[in-house]
Amino acid sequence: MSLPALRILRSTFKAANLSVVVRQDLAGFFDGLNWIDEVITYSVRPGIWSLIDQQRIIAALRVRRFDLAVIFPNSFRSALWMKLAGVRYRAGYATDGRGLLLTHRAIPRPTSREIHQRFYWIQLLHDALGIPAPRTDPSGEKLEVSPSSIRRMRQFLEERRRATGPLIALAPTAAYGPAKEWPAHYYAELIDLLASSVGAECVLLGTAADRSRCEQVAVMSRSEAIVAAGETGVAELKALLYLCDGFAGNDSGAMHLAAAIGIPSIGIFGSTNPRRTGPFGERTSVIHHPISCSPCLRRTCRFNHYQCLRGVEPSEVARALIEIGGFATS
Repeated sequence: MSLPALRILRSTFKAANLSVVVRQDLAGFFDGLNWIDEVITYSVRPGIWSLIDQQRIIAALRVRRFDLAVIFPNSFRSALWMKLAGVRYRAGYATDGRGLLLTHRAIPRPTSREIHQRFYWIQLLHDALGIPAPRTDPSGEKLEVSPSSIRRMRQFLEERRRATGPLIALAPTAAYGPAKEWPAHYYAELIDLLASSVGAECVLLGTAADRSRCEQVAVMSRSEAIVAAGETGVAELKALLYLCDGFAGNDSGAMHLAAAIGIPSIGIFGSTNPRRTGPFGERTSVIHHPISCSPCLRRTCRFNHYQCLRGVEPSEVARALIEIGGFATS
C-alpha cells in the first residue's frame, strides 16, 4: 500500500540515502528493489524481551543519523522510535496520540476512508511535507522481483509441476480472519474447473500456519494442486507469483503482491471494502457481492452465514480470470 509513496520519496530526494525499516519476516518484499539503499530489519519479542529489542532498534537508527523519517504506520510506537533515535524531522499522521512526537504532522482527510489506501500515504507526503502528488499514479509501476529468487522458484516449480498449461496461483487464506476467506470447497471446485476447461494447474499460497487449509483444499479437489504454503518467504512468494499466469484469492497480502507484479489478478472480497483495499493495476478485477450488512470489516460474520462470500461462484472467478487474460499462454 505504501510502495507508490515510497517511489515518490525516491524521485523527490534523488540524491538522498533512502532506507526502510521493516519487520524481519517482511523484509523479502524489498528484494529486487535496487532503488532502496538499505533495508533495516527488526523483530520484537514478547514480554521483557520487548524492551531490549526496541532499544536495539532505536540504537541502530540513531547511529545512522537520519535527517528525515516518514512514518507510514499509524502506531504510537513507530513515532516514538524515531523520536528517541534523534531523527531531526519526523513526518506522519497525527493519530494514536502521537502528534507531539512529530515535527511535520498531517491530519487524515475526511475522505480518507473513502479512497484507496495507496492514496492515503500519497496524501501524507503532500499534507505533511508539501510533496505534490505525481501527474501519473506511481502504482502503475510493476513491483521488482529479485532474479535469484526467480531462479530458485523456477526450480521449485520444475520439481513439482505435472502439467504444461497455464499456472494459476490461489490464496485460500487471509490473516485477518474467516470473514475474508472464500469457502475451501469453492477453491477445490475452482481448481477442478480450471483444470478441465483450460488445462491449468494451480499452486496454493500461504504461510506455514496456512498449510493445513491449503492441503485440505488440495485433497478436496480431483486435480492435484501444488501446495507451496509454508515453503516461501516473501521474496520467494514474489518470484513464484511472477512465474504464474494469473492469480485468484482472498483480500490478502498475496493478492496485493500479484497485482503489483502485474499478473492478471482476481480479488474475492467479503467483509472488507474493495474501494479501499482492492488490488490495483491494469490487469486486476474484484468480485464482490455486497449484502445489507457489508462491508462490515469484521473478522468473523456476526450472523454466521458468510453470505457475502458464499454468493461468489467458482465459475464466476474462472470467467473473470479469462476476461483479464489469465490464460494468455493457453
